[in-house]
Parts: sequence; C-alpha cells; structure tokens
Amino acid sequence: MGSQDGDEKMSSVDSKVHDPITTSTNQSWIKKTTAFMASWGVETNGVDPIPLEDRNDTKLYQMFFVWFSANINILTFGTGSAGPAFFGLGIRDSLIILVVVDLIACIIPAYFALFGPKLGMRSMVVARYSWGYYGSIIPSAFTVFSMQGFLILNCIIGGQTLASVSNGHLDDTLGIIIIGVISLVVTFFGYRVIHWYETVAWIPSVITFIVMLGIGGKHLGSSIPAPAEPASAASIISFATTVASSVISWCMMTPDYGVYHTNKASSTRVFLYSYAGFLGASLVAHMLGAAFAAAAPAVPSWQAGFDNGNSVGGLVQAVLSPAGGFGKFLTVLIALFIPSACAPTMYTFASSFMTIHTWFARVPRYVYTVVSEAILIPVAILGARHFYETFVNILNVIGYWSTVFAAIVVVEHVLFHRGAWAAYDVTAWALPRALPPGLAAILVFLSACGIIVPCMSQAWYEGPIAAMGTGDIGVFVGFAMAVVLYPACRTVEKMVFKR
Repeated sequence: MGSQDGDEKMSSVDSKVHDPITTSTNQSWIKKTTAFMASWGVETNGVDPIPLEDRNDTKLYQMFFVWFSANINILTFGTGSAGPAFFGLGIRDSLIILVVVDLIACIIPAYFALFGPKLGMRSMVVARYSWGYYGSIIPSAFTVFSMQGFLILNCIIGGQTLASVSNGHLDDTLGIIIIGVISLVVTFFGYRVIHWYETVAWIPSVITFIVMLGIGGKHLGSSIPAPAEPASAASIISFATTVASSVISWCMMTPDYGVYHTNKASSTRVFLYSYAGFLGASLVAHMLGAAFAAAAPAVPSWQAGFDNGNSVGGLVQAVLSPAGGFGKFLTVLIALFIPSACAPTMYTFASSFMTIHTWFARVPRYVYTVVSEAILIPVAILGARHFYETFVNILNVIGYWSTVFAAIVVVEHVLFHRGAWAAYDVTAWALPRALPPGLAAILVFLSACGIIVPCMSQAWYEGPIAAMGTGDIGVFVGFAMAVVLYPACRTVEKMVFKR
C-alpha cells in the first residue's frame, strides 16, 4: 500500500505552469470558450498533477460508489452471461470461475486506485514513472483505443435494451445514439459531476436485478438445463480470460477518480472501498448474467428475447415482461443508467489522449468527449450485429495489453519505489530527462506480446499454443512474463542511465 502518505514537495507543483492554452495568441478562442465552460461548472483542468492545496476531498466513500455503479450494470451482466451463451459452460462451472477470478482480479484495479489521491496524477501520467516520458505514449494510445472499445460495448448493450421494449418503434441504432448522448452529457462536465452521478447511478440497476430475481428466480434452480457437452479446459480458461480482462482493464482509469481526494487518506481505506465496489458489483452482476443465460434455453420467452445469445438487453426485458408496464419501465431505466460505466470511460479517453503528445494537450478535455462520441456511435451500430463476437474480441484484446501494463507499473512501485509515495518526484512528470528512459518497460511489453500472440484464441486468430487445447491463456502468460522479466530489465536500465 505504500509506507508514506505524502510528500511536501508536491505542493510546489503549479497546475498552470504547463498549461498550453496560454502559449499561443492564436488559441484565444479556446481560452474564451474554456472560461465560459468553467463558469458553467465544466472541469477545465488538463493532465497536470493536482496540487496539494486542491486535493482536499475527504469523501473516501466515493471510491466505493464510483466503481460499484460502474460495474453493477447490464454490461457486467453480459460478461457473466458469456459463460453459458458463448463458451458453452454449465451454470456450476461458470459460477466457480466467476468467484475465483473476481476475488483475485478485483485486487489490481483497487490497488491502482491508490495512485490518484497519493500522487494527484492521472493513470497515464503515473505510467511515465516506469514507461518514461516517450515510452508512455504506448500505453496512452492503447488506453485511448481501449476506452473507446468499452464505450462501444456499453452503447451496444444499452441500445439493444431500449430497443427490446419499444415493440419495433425504436431500433438498436436509435437506442445506441440515446445512450451515447446521455454519456456525453454526464462526462462533459467532468470529475465532480461524474462522482455525484455515480453516487446514485447504482440504484436503478440494483432494483432491477432484485425484481428480476423475484420474477425469474423459480427458473434458476435445478431446472437449469445442463450443457450438451461437458466443459472443455479450453472453454473454461477462455471464459476466465474474458472475465479477468473485463475486471483488470479498469486499472487504466482508477487513478483518475481520486486525484482531488486528500493525499492524507488511509491507503487501506482507499483500497478496501475500491475493492468492495469492484467485487460487490462484479460478482453479483456476473453471477446473475451466468444464471439467467444458462436458464434461458428452458424458458421459451427468455430464449426468444435472448435472440440466440445475441441480445443481452432482450434477455433482461424477457425476464421482466411478466411485470407488464413496470417491467418495461425497469428495463428502460437500467438501460438509461448504463452511462454509469460510460462516463468514467469517456473521461479517461480524454485524459489519456492528452498525454500522448503536448500537441493533444493543447485541446481542452471536453473537446475529446465530443470526439469520442463521434467515433463510438457509428462503430457501435456496426458492432451490434454480432454482439458476443464483438464483445469477447474487444475485451480480450484490451486484457492482453492492460495486464502487462498493470504488472509493469505495480512492480516499479513495489520494488523500485519500495511502495513509498514520497519516492516519486511529482515535479518531474513532464521532464523526459528526469524520468526513466522507458526502455525496460518497452522491451518487457514487446517480449510479453511475443508470448501472448501464440497463446491467443480469437474469432479472427488462434495461436499455435492455444490450438493445442489450452484455450486463450494470453492474459495470464503475458502478466507472468512481465512480472518475471521487468525487475531484471529495469535493474539494468537503472545501472546504465542512473534513473
């Protein structure tokens, strides 16, 4: 967790020193627009570390609600449903995998949540202390694409859910647009509005899941049909990979939502609040998704709504349909609150874009939320045609690289900073020569990719190792490779470059 809670030299960081908006008279219109946005409560800060005097939020319980709300939704429900619907697993195998993977995987994003309040830095700025100033361009760019992938999945599933209750008056396309627009509105105003929103956004989902259990619980017992064939080791491992990817990949954004919280916050409390939020929401939604998907073949109306495993929203609507108008109301409500997962994702998309290069930092954060919106809607409309194929491919590809990224950052913090927050020179965040060269991280990343590729099992590619019946083990071998290789490479790097 770290042996020290702060460092007074952080207070010397001036969030305006690196503000590129003031560097050119040609950008006066940006200054005026930004000033106007700020007057309406829109967050206008860039990616500079937040000074100590501005990190005064003591409401640590927000750490729980942000991650609980972001995960207690239909997308997480859909992740659990992939076990029976996509990988052909029975309910028993699915539930065991979910419990084991969630208990372990939720540790990683919860640990990353510590970096926000302790350092006041966004996740891709923290990455510079292991990847280097220029090397961090790699995870920043990958995070931009990853966040967009998450947004696409959320909008697809939200659009399908809205369409399922419209009786043909509203299709997936219009539903996707509605979810995208709501997400844009919430994200546009920034950090504090997102925190407020996430504090209440979990309520509709929890109510809906409770009602679903009340209505459909009688079909979730011994009547759940067994799969046609016994589960293979490859299917079990591949499902575990998908679940682990969906959870671990949150580590790329968790630091972003604690940067205004006090650095005096207890590391233990921050971790436990975050872990409880991730685990409580993920485990419940994953297990419900697996249970209802496994039971769907035995309930004709559920199977029809599920559309052969291609519409998770349709399954939710079918389960709630006996409640009549109230069931439709809940289905619409849970769909409209899918932005609880979209908002933090779109926010990190913007901040990560700004860390790729100083040129991108010259554009205010809120502009990137509009850019994200313009990209995600058309891509989501196309991806909705093959939901589970799109879903598994996006999640696993994100998981491949994000687990390697997590391993490098954690090992750097634990071994080379000895878990001490005071060991970070926060004033060096934008000084390439004061940061590690990043060669060790890049070498380890490329080496991990080299072992991940033959272990992949995707619709578009199956590596030779995966083809031997191991299933998709890319996430696990990539993480292990990074943990083993990075300490040696970083030690050599420090000896050569003295930083």
